[in-house]
Amino acid sequence: MKFSTAVSSSRRKSRKAHFGAPSSVRRHLMSASLSKVLRGKHNVRSVPIRKDDEVLIERGHNKKQSGKVTTVYRKKFVIHVERLTRDKKNGQTVNIPVHPSNVVIAKLKMDKDRKSLLERRAQTAKKAATKYEDPAGSSAPAAGVMQDVDYSPTVSSLV
Repeated sequence: MKFSTAVSSSRRKSRKAHFGAPSSVRRHLMSASLSKVLRGKHNVRSVPIRKDDEVLIERGHNKKQSGKVTTVYRKKFVIHVERLTRDKKNGQTVNIPVHPSNVVIAKLKMDKDRKSLLERRAQTAKKAATKYEDPAGSSAPAAGVMQDVDYSPTVSSLV
């Protein structure tokens, strides 16, 4: 169901926006989720993937293989991972492309920009968690919320 009137639900427009996206937007589209250890440490679910991150392939033919990201190929929406190659018929070795959604980041390449990104997103997550937190601390719905709803069938629903 569509909630925002500013966004189209047309398949044609969605595909055009995705495949015609500039490199700056493709960076966000090529995000990968963090491992459970990193997710707990940084309080962030996913980050845009970059060269020199260490990844574990979770899905596809190369499942359970890991390595360092050698190339982030934004034009084709794929990454190339170290030691993930195949031999062509003529003897040449080529990298096997992997989509970032099929990998989990096991180790981040940290620099000042990435550190500030993680801190900023962790603060946002913390702020959102406290916003929806119940002051009493219980997960039960507030008393009296659904008290005055009549569940008996009406005459018009039986006809």
